[in-house]
Amino acid sequence: MLRRGAVLLALLLLAVAGDGFPVSTPAPSQAQIPSSRTEAGFGPAGHAGSAYKNVDPEYRRASYWARLHSFVIGSTWLVTERRVAALPSGTPDWNLLRQATKTPTVTWIGHSTVLVQLDGVTFLTDPNWGQRSGPFSGFIGVRRYTPPGIALDDLPPIDFVLISHDHYDHLDEPTVRRLAQKFDPLFIVPKGIKAWLADRDVTRAVELDWGESIVVKGLTVVCTPAQHGGGRTAIDQGRRLWSSWAVLGSKRFYFGGDTGYYRHFQQIGDALGPFDLAALPIGSYTPREIAKPVHISPEEAIQAAIDLRAAHFVGVHWGTFALAREPYTEPPQRLAAEIERRHLDPAVAWVLKPGETRRW
Repeated sequence: MLRRGAVLLALLLLAVAGDGFPVSTPAPSQAQIPSSRTEAGFGPAGHAGSAYKNVDPEYRRASYWARLHSFVIGSTWLVTERRVAALPSGTPDWNLLRQATKTPTVTWIGHSTVLVQLDGVTFLTDPNWGQRSGPFSGFIGVRRYTPPGIALDDLPPIDFVLISHDHYDHLDEPTVRRLAQKFDPLFIVPKGIKAWLADRDVTRAVELDWGESIVVKGLTVVCTPAQHGGGRTAIDQGRRLWSSWAVLGSKRFYFGGDTGYYRHFQQIGDALGPFDLAALPIGSYTPREIAKPVHISPEEAIQAAIDLRAAHFVGVHWGTFALAREPYTEPPQRLAAEIERRHLDPAVAWVLKPGETRRW
C-alpha cells in the first residue's frame, strides 16, 4: 500500500513539476482585442494526432516510466522537501516602475515571472505568485522557497500578460484570476489556452500560433517556437501549444519560456533579432538524461543568447521552486564558469535578485 501510494504521488508530482503525464471575477472588458497577423519566417505548429509537436523531427522525451522512476528513486522531496534558504531580495526601482516612463526596465519577480516595461507599456511573463506549484496549490505541490520580489498588490498597472505554456509553474490559476480582477490585462497565449482561461471567466485573451503576431499599444508581440510540451492532467498532454515570445518596439525583448536547445533560437534571432534583452531559463536541467530535451542548461542558455544575437540576457526559472535536483545556487555558478571559459564579457549575463530592477 505504501509503495502504491508513492507511485500515485509521483504521478501527481510529475504533472505538478510541469513536464509529466499529459494529462468573484469582473465582467469581461469591452476593450478591443487586437487582431492577429502572420509574420514571415515561421510556420504554424505541426500536429501528431490531436497533440502539437515540436519543430525538431528527432525530438524525443524520456519515457513516462523513466521519468516516474527518476521521481520515485531519485527525488528526495517525495518523502521530505529540501529545506533551503530564500534567495536574497533586491529593491525595485519604484520611481521607474510606477511612472511607466519610456525607460526600458526589467524586474525579476521570481521563477519565470519578469515585469517588463518598454515604450511606456508594462507587461508580465508567466506570472506566478503561488506558494506552491501544482493542481492543489494550497496544500499539494512543489513548495516555493523564495517569495515573489514584488507583492502582486504592489504591481504597477499591467497592460498585457504573456503565457508560454500551461504547466503549473508557468500558468498559475489563482495568480491569473487575481491579475484579471485587479488589472484586466490582455492575456496573450499560445493556441488552446484561451479556452482554458475562458473556463475561469478570464475572457480578455488572444491566442496565437507560432508565426502569428499582434500589436498592443504600439508593441508588436510575436509568438515564436519553443521545444517543450504542455499538459496539466493525465489526459491533455500536448493539447495546448507551448511557445516563446518576442516583443518588438524601440527595443527588442525575447522571452524563452521553457525550452530545450534547438536551432529555433538561431531562426528567431535571424528573423526578429538582434535582441536587446532575452529572458532565458537557466534552472531545472537535472537529471540531464530526463531534462535535456525540454530544459536548457546554463551553458546552453549562453549559446541560445548568442544565437538570438542578444546584447544581454537575464537568467530565469531558477531559485524559486524545488523542481529539480541541481543545488539551487548552482545555475548562476555554472553560468559564470561558462562565461569565463568562453572569454565572454560577464556583463552579458544578468543574474538578478528577486525584486531587482535593471534598465536595458
